[in-house]
Amino acid sequence: MLTLHTKLAAADHVDGELVLTYDQREKCRQRARLVSGEEIALFTARGTVLREGDLLTGEAGFVARVRAAAEPVYTVRAADAHGLLRCAFHLGNRHSQVEVGDGYLRIRVDPVLRDMLAGLGAVVTEDLAAFEPEAGAYSGGHGHGHPLAPVPLRQKIHRPADA
Repeated sequence: MLTLHTKLAAADHVDGELVLTYDQREKCRQRARLVSGEEIALFTARGTVLREGDLLTGEAGFVARVRAAAEPVYTVRAADAHGLLRCAFHLGNRHSQVEVGDGYLRIRVDPVLRDMLAGLGAVVTEDLAAFEPEAGAYSGGHGHGHPLAPVPLRQKIHRPADA
């Protein structure tokens, strides 16, 4: 079985395509199938999220391109930018993963969130589309090889009773 384990910045050739849902693109160890039907083992560093167009390699220089699979999602639209911003705020307040597009938000199917958004005046439609949520402020996707913010050392919390 072919093993893919390393992300590439670029490649001269692509030998296959790997179509994965967002949940699959978050997993660090799994079996999957290339579009050709060949079974592969996928091993990535914990915390890695594969994105549309990422290139992976492994044994013998085989290169596969990641494609985001269409999956059930809700697409959220509002009458104006302010309405859409209110929806984004409330989704963020609930720590929901959100894809931000030009004039729309996209979220995973969740009837509770759908009802909340409808209550805010949004139009929520169920679609079949690739889901590419925002990576987040601390995702480390900027490629400098260090955290975005310094990681604080563990400090003892001093309480009056500790004296």
